[in-house]
Amino acid sequence: MAFILESKAFKHGEDIPRKYTCEGDDISPALFWSEPPDGTRSLALIADDPDAPVGTWVHWVLFDLESHLRELPEGVAKAEEIQGVGKQGLNDFRRVGYGGPCPPPGKPHRYFFKLYALDTKLPLHPRASKQDVEKAMKGHILAQAELMGRYKR
Repeated sequence: MAFILESKAFKHGEDIPRKYTCEGDDISPALFWSEPPDGTRSLALIADDPDAPVGTWVHWVLFDLESHLRELPEGVAKAEEIQGVGKQGLNDFRRVGYGGPCPPPGKPHRYFFKLYALDTKLPLHPRASKQDVEKAMKGHILAQAELMGRYKR
């Protein structure tokens, strides 16, 4: 059975609405996903832009998401820990939580939301970096789901 990540705000490959960007309300889009594989103990979500001029730009890092969750609401609080949800790391804006698309004017950028089903909780504190989360996940990924949206200014 496939592990699938979706949003009501945009479909895979479509434009991300302005509301979810630095030109709008800069809030996270609602996301929902299918049943993760058996043995899932936690979930992690990383959103990044590989088309940024300085290299891949990290927009959102969440980890130790409760394994029973099947969705995140629109506008997840920009807090280090969210009761009943999980922990958030630092994005490349040097802030905790979601930082929406904010590319320089020009070609559209691609924004990848990657959800990982893990067989463990991660031994990390809030404010962890994408690199910390990826290192801690190594050898523990049961499945991965991905949603890609585009945005240009």
